[in-house]
Amino acid sequence: MRERISDIELLAYSFLKTFSLKTNKKITGISKEFMQLLKLHNWPGNIRELKNVLERSVILENSSQLTPDSLPYEMQQLSPKTETGASKTLSAFSLAAAEKLHIRKVLNYTNGNKTETARLLNIALTTLYRKIEEYNIG
Repeated sequence: MRERISDIELLAYSFLKTFSLKTNKKITGISKEFMQLLKLHNWPGNIRELKNVLERSVILENSSQLTPDSLPYEMQQLSPKTETGASKTLSAFSLAAAEKLHIRKVLNYTNGNKTETARLLNIALTTLYRKIEEYNIG
């Protein structure tokens, strides 16, 4: 896929349609930033990896279009600089930042259901509440 970057957009929209129907989500578009990150990725897993990324993103997304927040953390690190010149991504070495991001995404996936979030994260509900407070997750 590295040699056929133009195919990424066509495949992404095809997978988006498939997984939106499969999950009964009304996701109809892909943000420009999301598509840019797909095109920047190396794709060592080829089309199968792209398919898995799109499926995961559809599951995690709660808006009408796919955004970079629904991408795997590693892919978000490919993010180009913002208008101010600073990268908007978290430190690649910060375990706490990765954990905060993951908890936030699972909370979004469960529509804020903390019991279900704790179950999916395989942690105690009290641990989840402590981490929500510690990381100031709203």
